[in-house]
Amino acid sequence: RVVITGLGCITALAESADELFAELCQGKSGVSTIESFDASAFPVHFGGEIRSFDVNRYVDQREGKRMDRFSQFAIAAAIQAVNDSGLDFSKEDTSRIGVIVGTGIGGIKEIEDQHIRLLNKGPSKVSPFCVPRLMANAAGGNIAIHYALRGPNFCVSSACASGNHAIGEAFRTIVCGRSDIIITGGSEAALTPIGLGSFCAARSLSTRNDDPPAASRPFDRDRDGFVLSEGAGILILEELEHAKKRNANIYAELLGYGATDDGYHITAPLPDGDGAAKTMELAMIDAGVEKDKIDYINAHGTGTDLNDIAESAAIKSVFGQYAYKIPVSSTKSSLGHLLGASGAVELIVCVKVINESAVPPTINLDNPDPRCDLKMNFVPLSAQQAKVNMAMSNSFGFGGHNACLIVGKFN
Repeated sequence: RVVITGLGCITALAESADELFAELCQGKSGVSTIESFDASAFPVHFGGEIRSFDVNRYVDQREGKRMDRFSQFAIAAAIQAVNDSGLDFSKEDTSRIGVIVGTGIGGIKEIEDQHIRLLNKGPSKVSPFCVPRLMANAAGGNIAIHYALRGPNFCVSSACASGNHAIGEAFRTIVCGRSDIIITGGSEAALTPIGLGSFCAARSLSTRNDDPPAASRPFDRDRDGFVLSEGAGILILEELEHAKKRNANIYAELLGYGATDDGYHITAPLPDGDGAAKTMELAMIDAGVEKDKIDYINAHGTGTDLNDIAESAAIKSVFGQYAYKIPVSSTKSSLGHLLGASGAVELIVCVKVINESAVPPTINLDNPDPRCDLKMNFVPLSAQQAKVNMAMSNSFGFGGHNACLIVGKFN
């Protein structure tokens, strides 16, 4: 059995799990006008930008300077999670402790910065730290180096499903007996000129420049795309008996993991949501639970036309009439889309839902889209009190990647 004993996150809305959940339940938005670069020439001027972050609050200046922003977010969230867990690695067999952190894009800021140096100053001025900063596995590598951990360490990169896939693979690594503890989650820092420009060119993003906090509108008929955001979510997964032996605080139990691919289109989901539906079914089979045991679904809920309709169809396909009894909310309405970090942050939200008996809202859901089914409870505008013993978290990514996690109250 695998339990969750530590939580850490860095988002545009908050820099701790407790603060994040409180802000979400109050219906706050972390979406604002971009300040880190001049976005005036872009069709989109806003995103879920983290403005107050300082990596030197977590690591020394030399260590932080050698990391791309996505690795800085990851190590900060990891340090939060380790501190929260009460782990003392000097008392542990570090060969039994691993790190599995996902990212959809990796060190894109470093690529941009060094390409500019190459063009302006020539190849001799390209940083020798370029590759160690930009590589997708750098986040997990830096966390392991920081704590001198020697267990399994690899990166999962499956677009917006990366965080859930990383946690799912960490779960399996502990279940099969190879590790006692895994530091896992996802991190992303693609809110850069090329990142923003690419998604603008693909016409994936909301262009609601006159009202950024209202731009992310999952399941609303007036939605016009997702909001690009940045951040990280990290969790400590631990084998139950190991956690008990050290008298750890246990937040919840990770129960099941499902993964499939649509095999259909590089950016669009299957219109009927069949791939997503199969993933949810596999996760419930893995957890050994029936559909009526799921008390809350944290939807992928991007606020794009194709995703919201397909995911709604998938949920109804899996749960039938019970779909109308389950609260389904998208916290991307408040946070925007953290790409490869989204699933990890959203699983943290699910853990908090179980512990706090409250479901965060889908904000900006002013005019529900009938194509997403008006009978479903998308938790519009305001948080709802609810006793949640078991929650499901969905993540779906470009490439047709689908991943679903099920987390439950620890008994």
